[in-house]
Amino acid sequence: AWRRLSRGASSAAWQADEARVFKLLSELRPSDLDEYRVPREVALALRSKSMFESVVASTAVHLFTRYFLPMPLRMAWTIWQAAGFVYKGLQSLLQLRLDVPVLDGSAMTSCLLKGDFPTAGSAMYMLKISELLEEQTRKRSEQILISSLLKVSEKVWLVRDYGSALGGQTAANDDATPLGGQTAADDSGDGDDREILIEAASLVEGDIIILRTGQSLPVDGLVLQGEAWVNQAALTGEAAAVLRTAGDDVFAGTALEDGEIYIRVKASPEQTRLRSIVDLVHQAEGYKSSNQVLMERLADAIVPLNLLYAAGVFAATRSLEKLTAALMVDYSCALRLTGSIAALSAMREAALRGLRVKGSKTFESVVAADTIVFDKTGTLTEATPAVHGVVALADWDEDEVLRLAACLEEHFPHPVARAIVARARERGINHRERHAQVEYLVAHGIVSTLDGKRVVIGSGHFVFDDEGVDNSAVSKGLPKATPPDVSPLYLAVDGQLVGAILIRDPLKSGIGETVACLRVGGFKRIVMLTGDNQVTAAYVAQELGISEFVANMLPEDKHAYVQKLKSEGLTVMMVGDGINDSPALSAADVGIAMGKGAALAREVADITLTTDDLMALLLLRQLSQRMQRRTRSSYAVSIAVNTALLLLGTIGAVTPSMSAFLHNATTVDLSANGLRGYLK
Repeated sequence: AWRRLSRGASSAAWQADEARVFKLLSELRPSDLDEYRVPREVALALRSKSMFESVVASTAVHLFTRYFLPMPLRMAWTIWQAAGFVYKGLQSLLQLRLDVPVLDGSAMTSCLLKGDFPTAGSAMYMLKISELLEEQTRKRSEQILISSLLKVSEKVWLVRDYGSALGGQTAANDDATPLGGQTAADDSGDGDDREILIEAASLVEGDIIILRTGQSLPVDGLVLQGEAWVNQAALTGEAAAVLRTAGDDVFAGTALEDGEIYIRVKASPEQTRLRSIVDLVHQAEGYKSSNQVLMERLADAIVPLNLLYAAGVFAATRSLEKLTAALMVDYSCALRLTGSIAALSAMREAALRGLRVKGSKTFESVVAADTIVFDKTGTLTEATPAVHGVVALADWDEDEVLRLAACLEEHFPHPVARAIVARARERGINHRERHAQVEYLVAHGIVSTLDGKRVVIGSGHFVFDDEGVDNSAVSKGLPKATPPDVSPLYLAVDGQLVGAILIRDPLKSGIGETVACLRVGGFKRIVMLTGDNQVTAAYVAQELGISEFVANMLPEDKHAYVQKLKSEGLTVMMVGDGINDSPALSAADVGIAMGKGAALAREVADITLTTDDLMALLLLRQLSQRMQRRTRSSYAVSIAVNTALLLLGTIGAVTPSMSAFLHNATTVDLSANGLRGYLK
């Protein structure tokens, strides 16, 4: 239908074709597509051998035709080979494009008109070899990057008994220990084994996993039960989350913004994870820096000027040889390839240093950043905070408070949740899934029901202000002398405060030195944003020498603060790890997520820091600066060399074959140079 319209078909013909297309689409079923589905796989082994064989084969054919074929056959072979270049050039012209195929086709036509078959043959040979080397250079950079990214491990909750798991979340356990006033007996843990945390790589087709708010999906699957809002930006580029319910497909590389779903695994983790990483590498093309975009636009704009210059040379000299020499040079290949190779090489080196970067645009923003904003918990403090103490109130005891808190928290990927579960395990406290389905409220806490009673656990703002729980017992029950870096997490059942978990959030080792180095490294403002209380925030800021901080912040507050900084003309880098940091990470010029944090934070961020060492940010800054310098240098060399070749060809100082050789050799050399490491 589109072809008819482009050829000037009548409106009636266009509408008839359009109606037929929509009729076919409306009748299409998913099963009809199965036989056309192409598996998206990539070979990780570098194909240097096949590339070498191709170069040898092309060289052998070129030498044989040039030195052993009789002249008539040699001419026929050259004309046949040149016809392919001419055909591609004509195709571009018919589509009203003036691009590199037009240049190549024009050069081959000029050689044939002049009767210079040796030059035509040599030029086509050089173009073939250059194409092979450029393709191999790109493949090598992509495959090294993919291999680096595959080293990052992922974990997922496996449901052992799907039917039992559903029952455990919808009904209370009749023989469960009653609430309050009871010593925490050591359950055998048989109920706890319905969900186990395993490496995603060990999943097999048919396994059932459960995904909750903030978690990512490492495999393709089918939703069996539940509903959730899924962020599919990694696959579709669309930032808005989509609702997924029973019967819907979900895909590797996506993350849950809100909800809970049971999923049946449909494909092996190796294939789906590899596909999502390959998608990331290929999507790097959509994250080009403004400098790279500018050079590519320049490359497109130069081709018509190249053709015009060649025509002017011919008009002035009437020399087919000088015309051919001018046509043998094009700027486009080098300008396009060197920027792309440099970006992939930088992404690969960043991955080896513990940084997963989405594209060259991100490197450019890192260089420009003058303000860095940190979340506190899990970013400036240890990714694994510790339980400083457990406080029991009313008629509860400490073990029962810890048991219920661990039971609620274990399903969510947050450092504080992991700390509570770890302390329960250390004290030998097991539990049965007595509560109903849990609901995670971002930056607030968790809500569930237990024996028909509403259970909440979270910050004082959430438990006391939002839930209306009486806080009069706090002053009596909590210890007076607690370190300033300790924050309470409150547990309430049916409107009554029954206990608190005291969380100590120690600073990361050497983080003060890192903050000082970042300030020396060019960041004018360093800011800390946290949802924690004012006392704890002030203590941490003072310890790190951060003068600008804000406490008691909700996700929307962090987002608004980042937007405010940007409105002041600052280029903002935001570092965080939680679901509550995701809006701010998305709003920042550069969003950096901690690798051990929430999957949703990693999904919206431009960079994922797979190590806990924030010194990697300094390496990232250096890597970005050196990549930018090398890229600009490569662009300058490419333009200078090709311009010189054009001028030398015009005055007859170089032959067309030498011009083709030097042009392609420069492109390959600059591409190979882009593969070199940036950091020693």
